Amino acid sequence: MTGAEILIDALKKEGVDIMFGYPGGVVIPIFDVLYRDKEINLILTRHEQGAAHAADGYARASGKVGVCLVTSGPGATNTITGIATAKLDSIPIVVISGQVRTNIIGTDAFQETDMAGLTRSICKHNYLVQKTQELPQIIKEAFYIARSGRPGPVSLDLPLDVVTAKLKNYSYPKKVNLPGYNPTIKGNPRQIKKLAQAIKDAKKPLIMSGGGIISSGTSDELLKLLEMTNIPIVITLMGLGSIPTDHRLFLGMPGMHGRVAANYALTECDLLIAIGTRFDDRVTGDLKTFGKNAKIAHIDIDPAEIGKNVETDIPVVGDIQNVLNDLLGMIKPRIPNEWNRTTAGWKEKYKLGYKQQKTGEILPQYVVDRISHLAEQNAIIVTDVGQHQMWAALYCNHKKPRSFLSSGGLGTMGFGLPAAMGASMAYPDRMIINISGDGSIQMNIQELATCAINEIPVKIAVLNNTYLGMVRQWQELFWDRNYSKTCLKQTLHCPHDCKGPGKDCSQVYRPDFVKVAEANGIIGLRAAKPSEVDSVIKEGFRTKGPVLMEFMVRRVESVYPMVPGGKPINEMIIG
Repeated sequence: MTGAEILIDALKKEGVDIMFGYPGGVVIPIFDVLYRDKEINLILTRHEQGAAHAADGYARASGKVGVCLVTSGPGATNTITGIATAKLDSIPIVVISGQVRTNIIGTDAFQETDMAGLTRSICKHNYLVQKTQELPQIIKEAFYIARSGRPGPVSLDLPLDVVTAKLKNYSYPKKVNLPGYNPTIKGNPRQIKKLAQAIKDAKKPLIMSGGGIISSGTSDELLKLLEMTNIPIVITLMGLGSIPTDHRLFLGMPGMHGRVAANYALTECDLLIAIGTRFDDRVTGDLKTFGKNAKIAHIDIDPAEIGKNVETDIPVVGDIQNVLNDLLGMIKPRIPNEWNRTTAGWKEKYKLGYKQQKTGEILPQYVVDRISHLAEQNAIIVTDVGQHQMWAALYCNHKKPRSFLSSGGLGTMGFGLPAAMGASMAYPDRMIINISGDGSIQMNIQELATCAINEIPVKIAVLNNTYLGMVRQWQELFWDRNYSKTCLKQTLHCPHDCKGPGKDCSQVYRPDFVKVAEANGIIGLRAAKPSEVDSVIKEGFRTKGPVLMEFMVRRVESVYPMVPGGKPINEMIIG
């Protein structure tokens, strides 16, 4: 068998039936095998970055390893942003790139790039395969590394002569032996016992859970812990959906744009139990003041995360599901106390809200709220990055794990549409909704054609405020409203000073997203006033196939609450 044939056979043995990619010179032998194979369906994206994000979205929705296949040089480098996005959010993908022949590596050959060097800091592991006989073992290791322990992306670089050479007596390994890689699965019983005692002693305990709950499939155990202990909980952006947002103990998402009750609770608790979260700066704010009154317990499978940002009193390294099951066997029921009443009072006092008038401008919060209400019960919501992302996190009703997909750590504009495509390929019978902004959607808007050609029924909602809204919000609050290059209508010689929308702004060119959708073979709809919002959403949702819905929302609306950069998280602009 040739290396190309070995690769495709190995992918099938790893359970791959969907992958995303784009062909090129050195990967033609692989695509030739795919042409003859009927078990793996490769979705041809319109850009390699789209392929990487689609593999990522597939992995987030399904829990399986996402796979993309690209050529060497620019094909490989176009996946870099997608790899970094997956790395910072701990998403298991395998990115397979072509490479020039081994005998000319290092000569600056046509379309040669050092993919191993480029990806070293942004993936969990990478390989440059130099011999065909090494290929079966390396593929087995790549998938094992991607999905085990703390998940993450793996880069697999395949030179042309490796995929064209033949190997006799090919067999695919059944086991992996990596002496230097042994993730800790069982938590230390003594540390878990310390945590159980700390829960018993605490007067104001709080749980903060993150994406690790989703990755480990531990939502049921988390719910059992909540019901047994009555401990309030805050959930980071990456963990939304791990428990229903209408749960009585859920205080909201914490951090820079988190709920007031969540941030107050983090400031006032005397025991903070962090589960599968990495204390990101967008959550902690000023590290000197974060959790200053609390004993910190941290449960995570990655020992490198414990103590990295926040000093930890009770570290527990291990698979979260195993640790929580052990913990549940050591603790006793806890009845609600004054702390529960206090946190519930904050939650009631500082409710989210907006005032949508029947006439006038459409508020973006209203659009997100209506999308959430009108969507099917098992819908998956995929966001891009910016203000709409925060509104979706705050206003959507997150009910189930793997139903809210968003780029958290890297904050990648352009993630949403291709990731939604990937989610749709994982669950073709579920409603997949991409909530985007007019800035983000243009980052990978070419994938509209992919949706149309492959009949991928993604429902795309574009909140169009003709601004790069999140940056504009910062400019408004902290930069004297100097809207430098955040107005998407601004020309080289803008006729006003960009302190705000000018009366002549409406005359400046902007993309007509309805026409762009139609040009790609997708139905386009538009709501320009509040009374049209529901009808557009309902029509978009009942229309078969992909649909783009454009909502002309208020231009200068801001996301609140908000913690200014570097400030303590209890010092919020509530709005």
